[in-house]
Amino acid sequence: MAEPLHVAVLADTHITAGRTLPDDVWDQLRQADVILHAGDVTSPELLDELRAVAPLHVVLGNNDRSLVGALPERLTVELAGTEIAMVHDSGTRAGREQRLHRWFPTAAIVVFGHSHDPVDHQGDHGQRLFNPGSPTQRRRQPHPTMGWLHLAAGGVVGHEIVPFHRPDPQRLDPQLPGPQRPDPQR
Repeated sequence: MAEPLHVAVLADTHITAGRTLPDDVWDQLRQADVILHAGDVTSPELLDELRAVAPLHVVLGNNDRSLVGALPERLTVELAGTEIAMVHDSGTRAGREQRLHRWFPTAAIVVFGHSHDPVDHQGDHGQRLFNPGSPTQRRRQPHPTMGWLHLAAGGVVGHEIVPFHRPDPQRLDPQLPGPQRPDPQR
């Protein structure tokens, strides 16, 4: 069997100008062959940073106002012979499996975001439904998260949600900014 393709999966990063992802997320991303982002990037600069690490496929999120027209709302890509569909908002939990299968009937995997709640399970007709959660805004989750898909020979050979065990800066001090981009003048 050929070496698997390692696909890092992000969503809901909500990075604003002058900020970047936490170091532990970048450590994970540097291991990726490809990066998927299921929307709410919010920063064109982050797209450039991600593209510098690995090939990037991304869809528009509801908070990506500055990226309207630059990103598709839905996207289907084939990686390692596996069809992957992407959309930011999958709709309500009720009926999600049927809705995503209706939207993307031939996709083996549907990657989505919006809720910040990680999801990794089999949907209708064996379709894998995958929401990586958020690596920056955990909301109701105990930890921020991202995901990995490992693909080979036209199928999924591994999948996981990765939690980040770090202090939540907003819980410690709401005035603290997130990680800052290095100043290019220094």
